[in-house]
Amino acid sequence: MKLISFRYRGVASYGAVVGDRVADFGAVAGNPAPDLVGALRLGLIAPLHAAAETHIALNDVELTPVVVNPGKIFCVGANYRAPGEPVAAPAPEYPSIFTRFADTLVGHGGSILLPKVSTRLDYEGELAVVVGKGGRAIAPAEAMDHIAGFTCANDASVRDWQSHTPQFTPGKNFPATCGLGPWLVTPDEIADIATATITTRLNGATMQQGGLSELIFPLPAIIAYLSTFSALSPGDLILTGTPLGVGAKRQPPVWLRSGDLVEVEITGVGLLANTIASEC
Repeated sequence: MKLISFRYRGVASYGAVVGDRVADFGAVAGNPAPDLVGALRLGLIAPLHAAAETHIALNDVELTPVVVNPGKIFCVGANYRAPGEPVAAPAPEYPSIFTRFADTLVGHGGSILLPKVSTRLDYEGELAVVVGKGGRAIAPAEAMDHIAGFTCANDASVRDWQSHTPQFTPGKNFPATCGLGPWLVTPDEIADIATATITTRLNGATMQQGGLSELIFPLPAIIAYLSTFSALSPGDLILTGTPLGVGAKRQPPVWLRSGDLVEVEITGVGLLANTIASEC
């Protein structure tokens, strides 16, 4: 199933993509589940899908971030091995974790904003995981059962602000700097997410490409670690890290400019596209 959040004729809703149509869950859900997070929390995805009509054309909706109101957004830094680096190579003892705010999210087709105070906006294509079942101290062997689905993210970084201190918070939390979408693909649609490949393109040129098999901390380890210090809840987002090839590490560096098009494509998940626009 491909789940989306969207606006149709000015009204916010959510539902599922069925071919070139949209099953509008919001039209039948009512107050108990006004959005995707509510439906996940109450376990209503399957009954809503059965009850919803597919009367809306997908081309007629404006896609918003798949999860418009996540309670928490966790991000993992420096989580990919270099190409050819053996799995047994020395690795950090713990994952590097930082957070984002919900107002940094932008849907598929929307614009990521280049802040007025910076000229060093960078792309970071990533796999994002949406939590479906919450919990604390989740064992790695049970972690995949807590996933509602997968989506694409562009965890764009304002590099000069990110480097102000060892803490990443300022450079990761300018408004509208993280693309998310186009949809949430449920785990039953993907045979093995660990075999997926992430590709990031800038104006059509491939800038990043890496496999989920290259993750230093794979998904079960990330979920287990996060849930040890924080209770995970339905709708929480986990951005799992970006492959090598970011603009800041290139010679010369490559910074995003107004008018650029960044695409993040993950096999089996989808393609997220965002333009870059200057902040007004």
